[in-house]
Amino acid sequence: MVDRAVRFLKQHTPNSSRVVARRVLCEAHNARLRLTVPVESRSGYQNVFHCAVRKTASQWVKALLSDPIVYRHSGLLPYDPRPYRWQHPQGFPPGRAVSCLFVSHKKFTTIPKPDHYRTFFVLRDPRDIVVSSYFSTRSSHTPMGDIPEVRKVLQEKPLKEGLLYLIGNLSQKGTFRNLRSWATAPAAEAVRLFRYEDLTGERQEDEVDLLMRHCGIELPPAELAGLLSRYSFSRMRGEREIAGKVSHYRKGKSGDWRNHFDDDIYEAFAAATGDLIELLGYPARD
Repeated sequence: MVDRAVRFLKQHTPNSSRVVARRVLCEAHNARLRLTVPVESRSGYQNVFHCAVRKTASQWVKALLSDPIVYRHSGLLPYDPRPYRWQHPQGFPPGRAVSCLFVSHKKFTTIPKPDHYRTFFVLRDPRDIVVSSYFSTRSSHTPMGDIPEVRKVLQEKPLKEGLLYLIGNLSQKGTFRNLRSWATAPAAEAVRLFRYEDLTGERQEDEVDLLMRHCGIELPPAELAGLLSRYSFSRMRGEREIAGKVSHYRKGKSGDWRNHFDDDIYEAFAAATGDLIELLGYPARD
């Protein structure tokens, strides 16, 4: 019932009302966790920070961190900065898993942090980010921010012209720049980079376990497997389709960019990103 309410609010209310509603839902969720879920073990960190750029499964990671099983084995309540009109560089309450911060590494370093914290950043092949952003913005993403304006442009253009437009749009928004900032940041024990492809691929269970342990969260194997089953992409996509919604979880397939990039699109992408593909360690164009 809560999920249906969230979907309705996302699609049918203005931004200001949506912020208030989301805040109420977040507080209600955390109140239920406190009242009904006993904490069996606690993370050694006062805050966990999930950072990313968009289209790197941020909502999926947020769902994992919000699950009662994670709270049971960490004592960390989920904290979504958006409903609270979080303003950089304001700090966050202790005992929270903050998800998700769409900020550059430089901006993240200026956020006040407790003595003991952990951060992880999720990156993805930026070519797949372009394709995923195109289909999400054009068809399925909640109409918020500049999405209605960009959606109108994309719906008026053929696929190729739409992808070219979106490459420029993402470059202007700093998506590629933010990826670069985290990839080139000095190594730090508290910060770890994870790849979308690893978190969603064949070794998903091992990779998510590694992410959780980085955050001081140790899940028993059976509970980790159950967690990943509850939030499998196929299940989340199916639930949206049953509800009559366009799936936000379209494919998630690595390398899908090869089905959509031609020479002109790749040239525009290369001009916008420079050596980013090589820097992030993804294979060059075949």
